[in-house]
Amino acid sequence: MPTTRRFTLACALGAALVLATAPAAAQPASSTFRLVPSSDLKVLDPTWTTAVVTRNHGYMIYDTLFGTDAQGRIQPQMVESHTVSADGKTWTFKLRPGLAFHDGQAVTAEDVLASLARWAKRDPMGQRMYGALAKAEAVSANSFRLNFNEPYGAVLESLGKPSSLVPFILPRRLAETPADQQIAEHIGSGPYVFKADEFRPGERAVYLKNKKYVPRKEAPSGTTGAKLVKVDRVEWVVLKDAQTQVNALVNSEVDMLESVPFEHYKALKANPKITVTAAAGGQYLLRFNHLVPPFNDARVRQAAMLSMNQDALLRTQVGIPELYKTCMSVYPCGSPLASNKSLGMTAKPDFAKARELLKQAGYKGQPVVLLHATDNSSLAKLPPVVAQLLRQGGFTVDMKSMDWGSVVARRAKKEPADQGGWNAFVTYWGSEDALNPINYAPLSANGEAGWFGWASDQRLEDLRAAFARAGDEAQRKQLAEDIQVRAYEIGAFAPMGELLRPVAFRQGAVQGVLVGSTNVYWNISKP
Repeated sequence: MPTTRRFTLACALGAALVLATAPAAAQPASSTFRLVPSSDLKVLDPTWTTAVVTRNHGYMIYDTLFGTDAQGRIQPQMVESHTVSADGKTWTFKLRPGLAFHDGQAVTAEDVLASLARWAKRDPMGQRMYGALAKAEAVSANSFRLNFNEPYGAVLESLGKPSSLVPFILPRRLAETPADQQIAEHIGSGPYVFKADEFRPGERAVYLKNKKYVPRKEAPSGTTGAKLVKVDRVEWVVLKDAQTQVNALVNSEVDMLESVPFEHYKALKANPKITVTAAAGGQYLLRFNHLVPPFNDARVRQAAMLSMNQDALLRTQVGIPELYKTCMSVYPCGSPLASNKSLGMTAKPDFAKARELLKQAGYKGQPVVLLHATDNSSLAKLPPVVAQLLRQGGFTVDMKSMDWGSVVARRAKKEPADQGGWNAFVTYWGSEDALNPINYAPLSANGEAGWFGWASDQRLEDLRAAFARAGDEAQRKQLAEDIQVRAYEIGAFAPMGELLRPVAFRQGAVQGVLVGSTNVYWNISKP
């Protein structure tokens, strides 16, 4: 098993925790759990966007073939058993009994294959796996087979990846929706049922207990094990103002904050009625649009990278030293693939060199459209500082402020920035996404088939393909470093440092919260 599969945020930034004791199994689920999500839920298709809030929505209503436990190990979820041929080319999977969609239809191998095919068109790890695939076929109603052209060692890592884009399983009729279009219905086989008639973007999303869901027998861990639903109803209450979020928690109007506003961290931590823990970690980055000027020139992208000041950015956004650190590795610092090779770029800015690169590139001061998500407390303070740093580096910046849902929608546009498109945006990725270069979407360089920003570089893609085939850990380590160096050479994105994202919930009023690098909301009860 590759080292990266075993590594979790517990090794890099803090242990994954299970907080509070699980309630007695006999206690009836008769209450409503109210959660304030990290941002507004606007996109409901988890294959269409990498937004964390959409991923979390996906875990509520869909299930996965495999998952990743709290120790970073891949474990079966919808799969009962699987076998691998002696030559490593043929993988056969059998689904466990009792799987059914919310509309009552049984989950079949055809549903699985259609779902994987759609996911693989958009996910970098899926694209890589399907690029090595010779044939995918149903063996029976509840079993399927993946035949590869050559041994492919990352099959389980791909099917069990815990974060964006997660290979959730949909009914075939929905999975056959073209990958560049959003699905029209939201029906899964997971532990909750989405209440579409109560969905109000900007206000709330509602989920009901799936009373027919058959959980696994293993204890819940990470995104695996028993997905036990112990409440009848879950409400995601959208509150965009940080103070309003905190007041709602303290006044018992909501039960949990998925992301604690950093400016309120110390006050909530000192409140004896509130439990606060910094469990989920990740990294900030500035993503460029490689398709349109001026960031279609690598020298301009490098100039922007040289303008960043990680300490200033982290101090402004997070402000709590124990919750952040500078890091120039594209992989989480402290993880097995972390590297300090960054082509002379550091966490501190070099404005003179940035201006020189802009001069070489012939930049004439055209405005750079920087998207600013005002309602996402984990990101909102970064873009104004980024804008200031870019101006010091010689850029003209036009910062467009909007909610995060609008940022997610706009970043999908490929039109020029002055025609409703964009040039750059700030985002956050969980450490679990960045552990290897196949999975980490910002490292994809396959053009318009890749992640928002659409970097295109054959050398980087060749290195990622070699990493996927490599079986030797030393070789994988060297290839990962080569990938990082190439990413800096082409200016794929600007790393902006690492952080821990605290969560908070009402002590004694909520039990069974599973806290880890991926947000999941089963196993929770209200005593």
